[in-house]
Amino acid sequence: MFGDDPLTADEAASAAIVARLATDRARAQKLADLLPEEFEEAAVAAYECGPQWCVDIHFAAPPDQAAVRARLAALAGDETATAFRFEPIAMRDWVAASLAGLTPVEAGRFIVHGAHDRDRIPVNRIAIEIEAALAFGTGHHGTTRGCLLALDRLLKMQGPRPCRRKAGCARAGGGRRPARRTAVLDIGTGSGVLAIAAAKAARARALGSDIDPVAVQAARINARHNGAGALVDITQAAGLGASRLAARRFTERGPYAIVFANILLGPLTRLAPGVARLLAPGGRVILSGLLPGHANAALAAYRSCGLRLAWRLTLEGWVTLVLTGPQSARPNSPAASASVSRS
Repeated sequence: MFGDDPLTADEAASAAIVARLATDRARAQKLADLLPEEFEEAAVAAYECGPQWCVDIHFAAPPDQAAVRARLAALAGDETATAFRFEPIAMRDWVAASLAGLTPVEAGRFIVHGAHDRDRIPVNRIAIEIEAALAFGTGHHGTTRGCLLALDRLLKMQGPRPCRRKAGCARAGGGRRPARRTAVLDIGTGSGVLAIAAAKAARARALGSDIDPVAVQAARINARHNGAGALVDITQAAGLGASRLAARRFTERGPYAIVFANILLGPLTRLAPGVARLLAPGGRVILSGLLPGHANAALAAYRSCGLRLAWRLTLEGWVTLVLTGPQSARPNSPAASASVSRS
């Protein structure tokens, strides 16, 4: 592995495979633009690693390395394809070690932390404890933090009453009960941090979805651990549901006042029509996972569905877009159906 101790037999059996390239920033960012569309079955990341930049392609199952190199060569040239190294990476590399040395992350009223910092969190902050888990979303990445900052700004505009207590969020605030209708949708929920943040800050019901069953399990545990289990529901789904039955679950819970989608450009643009249909009149969509060169393409996809840009935030080289939906319900949307049923 990349300078770490050798894998044990048990770790090797459950290890993922990563193809890694150490390069300069310009080349890393160029590859980060190109690779996600080509390797939709994998997770692509570009980040600083010491004096250089690293580009990782994470495969959940061992890939055909020759086939991967051929795809890389066709996309970026033989030199780039040859420079990538394939190595097993144990779950411990990005699970147990990932949070051990991380400090709490502040994003507006929110502070995301590990158990080792639990006793150092100010009582006037909305604390979200995310322990090491096999899911993306500790708040340290610019995309997650951008979404939290956007949520904080939206809630300040709406004037919600937050629930800061770890236990009993559904009962906090003088016995006020949360609305029955789900108010928040978090697509690609990862650790569940955004759904949990919305539930704790606004006492809103939230539905989170992820294609990864490990992430789904981790998000459910995190929701319960943060006292938001009664408000946060996590489901396994690709996008907004690959089948009619799966898609119905999203429709029945809508319309949504806030929709998060912190993923990649390709899925974000494909989801635009579905997100627009599920959005409540005047609802907000928070998009992230976007490099600066991708933001306008994502914005164009959602503008074509009737949404408009409220503001954008660039943080650590990543763009977060906040969009506003039309004030009237779109035809065939959950909001339109609800209106018809009440008339």
